[in-house]
Amino acid sequence: MPTTKPVVPNFSSGPCAKRPGYSLAALPVELLGRSHRSSKGKARLQKCIQETKRLLALPADYRLGIVPASDTGAFEMAMWSILGPRPVDVFSWESFGAGWLTDIQKQLKLPNVRSFTAPYGELPDLALADPAHDIVFTWNGTTSGVKVPHGNWISDTREGLTLCDATSAVFAMDIPWGKIDVATFSWQKVLGGEAAHGMLVLSPRAVERLKTYKPSWPMPKIFRMTKGGELLAEIFEGSTINTPSMLCNEDFLDALAWAESVGGLQGLLRRSEANLAVFEQFVDSHPWIHFLAQRKEIRSNTSVCFFLDLPAEKVKEMVKLLASERAAYDCSSYKDAPAGLRFWCGATVETSDIEKVLPWIEWAYEKAKG
Repeated sequence: MPTTKPVVPNFSSGPCAKRPGYSLAALPVELLGRSHRSSKGKARLQKCIQETKRLLALPADYRLGIVPASDTGAFEMAMWSILGPRPVDVFSWESFGAGWLTDIQKQLKLPNVRSFTAPYGELPDLALADPAHDIVFTWNGTTSGVKVPHGNWISDTREGLTLCDATSAVFAMDIPWGKIDVATFSWQKVLGGEAAHGMLVLSPRAVERLKTYKPSWPMPKIFRMTKGGELLAEIFEGSTINTPSMLCNEDFLDALAWAESVGGLQGLLRRSEANLAVFEQFVDSHPWIHFLAQRKEIRSNTSVCFFLDLPAEKVKEMVKLLASERAAYDCSSYKDAPAGLRFWCGATVETSDIEKVLPWIEWAYEKAKG
């Protein structure tokens, strides 16, 4: 049995590990119990928007707003508000992409939908996207460990809009914003923020769609982004649709400041890629563990998924062993994915903790194998 354990054994793919050195006691509490619509409250929410835009290097004419219900709420808000006027191409290769396809076909019941799917570990043929159609896809499949390698398949002269669920990709992968019209993510993923808050990115083309298109279905209040044919711009300036947690906002501002301290966006990318590299060396030298995404160019550097040369019940035994020894928490594969392990490798995870967990994975494998 190994003797050294990770300092932080939290490897969940959401909510993800807090930043190194995190302390709840360090967060400002002045605005707790105050209205988020007060001048100070609005200013802090606006700072969150501004700092996020700056860190991600969003184009100056793109909008970014804080919206309800995490990434799921943000993406459904976008689909319900924007989809309908054009045919839709949906690319799906894991459970969340499959969920968006179900929403489009069975909830919105759009008539002209093409679906392109692939099994866990693979990617559908993105070249089949029609530039005249709206395109819906995840940048990184959180439950499959498969990412989009680049945005070259998206036309620069497209007529349709691209809607991208980027929740486990933003802050960890290069997103070509000129190719993206709508993107969503949450605080709880790559920067380890708290749950329930989503962020919505809109290009000028997406804003124009919102202003000129009125869906035929009823729109819940928390989905409404326009009034009288005009964008409710205040949503993207710190006035949220419903009540946000000011404590969660301060928590995310803390994460953004930390991100700046480690080199900004490029520093975050390097940290995540270094974590993946440690696992790649381990897999290369241990024949019983394999990446679910076997092609390196589509392998996620955040939600890293593995399958093992063990029956499913033995893999579950490994997960329990790792947790009972406090060596690794929450590292089981997603419930709909093939049985295996899933380790979060985003920037808030220290590479040294990845190195320390490897002997424990080997020990748990040998123990479970019997």
